[in-house]
Amino acid sequence: MAAALSRALKLPAGKKGSDLGEYDPLTQADSDDESEEDDLVLNYPRNGLGRDGCLGSGSSKLRGGRSGRHVGAPAEVQGEEDEEEEDEWTDQLSRKGRDNLKGSQYWSHRDSGTGEDREGTGTSGSAGLGAHSAEAEQKRKRVKNAIRSAFFLVPLACATLIALLCAFLLPCQKAELEKKLQWEIALGDGGGITRPALALWDVDGDSVEDVLLGVTEGTNGTHATQRSKIYSAVAICAVSGRVLWRKVMNESVTYIQCGLQRSTQLSPVCLIIGKSILMAVNGTTGKKLWLVVLRNIESRAVLLPDIQDDSVPDLLVATLPADETLDLCLTLISGLTGKRIGHPVPFNLTGQGKLIGPLLHETQLGAYYILFGLGNVQAISLQDVLFGALGKVPKTHPVRRKDMSWENLKKTNGSSFIRIYRGLEPVEFLLPFVAGFGNNRNSLDTVSNLNSTRSDWVLVYGTSTLSVLRHQDLHKEWTFSSAHIHSQPALGNFNNDGVLDLFVQHSANGIMTALIINGANGTLLWKAEFVCPRLVLEASAISTSTGQSAFLFWASDPIKTQRNVARATMAPGVAAAEPLIRKLFLIHPAYPTVLLQLSSTTDTAVTSAVSYLEHLKDATYITVSSRPMADSEPSTRIVESMSLRAAIKRGQIVQLGGREKTEAAGKLAALEVNNFFRRLSFKRQG
Repeated sequence: MAAALSRALKLPAGKKGSDLGEYDPLTQADSDDESEEDDLVLNYPRNGLGRDGCLGSGSSKLRGGRSGRHVGAPAEVQGEEDEEEEDEWTDQLSRKGRDNLKGSQYWSHRDSGTGEDREGTGTSGSAGLGAHSAEAEQKRKRVKNAIRSAFFLVPLACATLIALLCAFLLPCQKAELEKKLQWEIALGDGGGITRPALALWDVDGDSVEDVLLGVTEGTNGTHATQRSKIYSAVAICAVSGRVLWRKVMNESVTYIQCGLQRSTQLSPVCLIIGKSILMAVNGTTGKKLWLVVLRNIESRAVLLPDIQDDSVPDLLVATLPADETLDLCLTLISGLTGKRIGHPVPFNLTGQGKLIGPLLHETQLGAYYILFGLGNVQAISLQDVLFGALGKVPKTHPVRRKDMSWENLKKTNGSSFIRIYRGLEPVEFLLPFVAGFGNNRNSLDTVSNLNSTRSDWVLVYGTSTLSVLRHQDLHKEWTFSSAHIHSQPALGNFNNDGVLDLFVQHSANGIMTALIINGANGTLLWKAEFVCPRLVLEASAISTSTGQSAFLFWASDPIKTQRNVARATMAPGVAAAEPLIRKLFLIHPAYPTVLLQLSSTTDTAVTSAVSYLEHLKDATYITVSSRPMADSEPSTRIVESMSLRAAIKRGQIVQLGGREKTEAAGKLAALEVNNFFRRLSFKRQG
């Protein structure tokens, strides 16, 4: 029996059962197969086994006790008892199973760690198992810590990488886009100082307003008399300056307007207006949608409510009547088909001068009136215009509404006109007192026209008097007198009272004076004098991130404190020589004694506009100029785009008249001004 057990245990023959504790095959096999479970053994007995159980130290005690009882017994008897005990121990070990073996391993390892002498039984096996378990536990902890570190470090590394990409790539993309916004293109003949048709609208769907321009080109010929002209409307991409489309016309283009909304046309719709043609085209492709031929069109199109109930706003234009005894006609046109609505409504206006309007106004009661006149301003109900065109008015249509507070202002009961302004001095300009109007922004979308039809008005009359008219009672809010005002005022916020202020320019004796007038009470907020640039070009107001507006205007060098000497040496009645260089200046109310010169040119700017880039918090300044050519060639029309933020980075600071500063103080002030303007961003007004 002993020989068989020895062979099973792979021990030399003759080994006693008391030496089995040095090598436990079942325990060793179990520890090899389930090392992971050994790491999870709890520090309390399992299955009710204590330290004195049948395995581990308990088994060691039991075997030790039996060894003591057999001391001194005969060898044969002792051998038989050993065999019986070994058989019994083997059977008992098989019955207990693997769970009791794990508890035994735990207590054996603990006893051997404390140095207790268990007669050598199971000591080396338990120590090996304990070392293996400790090493596995340490390895598991290292893996767990590595996983935790990875979960923390990987997102951190990704976030850092994204931040670096944003820090380096986005500014590069922004700088690249700013470069694309800087372009110049030559289109046709200069045409002297004649102001061409100009409009801004996003026609290619890139969220950047593109440029639409009326162009006149001359064909090749030996003599100027042999050169025929080609007229067209051209759409130019605002990002690259390339021509998107060109629509050839039979006559010169006088106005371009975009934004007409049609339910059946997803693309933007633009109107191209000539002297006798009004054409609607697809803004994306330039394809003709409809065309109507009229007689002597004298005004832009005015957006009206939907008169025909076809879900498309209708239009109104001023034309000259066939009967020369009459002064003006108002013609209604369908926005959907381009057909006339009824016949033109003629008027015999009392007054002479510049054509004012027409403009649409909606009173507080929702009644619609048309404002227009020759040298004066009159109003007529849209209901009366519609009745004159059709001979009837729909009973349920909103245009039937009238405002009795306006109707009571009629001079006689038989008159159709309401007098808005009539005086000895003719009216030069009439515009709604709202931000963003002007600067070639007479668009036809409903949102843009909503505020302008419900506002007060800015009135310039007699070339030198400026007033604000209240639309509630048609009374003047205030009046400001100045020298000859040669361009339409620009409206923006120079102070922080929430009321739009007015930038005006006037010229006399070779001196151009720029003024900013308080829109709340008509007082003077800012004034500066410049050498006259000999330009008739309105300024532009741009809303900035500070909540106030920056004003852009063209002038020559500013006249400082030495201006009195210059005036004294000038002969009476002799104007200063025309400057060769015109400069574009920017003024911001944060630094009213500082101008930022953005550019300079010898070209003659004839019109301009501002386009906003919402996603870049930037704006582009579009200029159309006439550039003289050599060898008696006709001048060339130049269209130029300039990113304002990029121009500000290159701009030069110009100090207006004031106290002289020390060199150190001047450098410090210049650094402060530069930092302010470099942080400045732009947003759409309104």
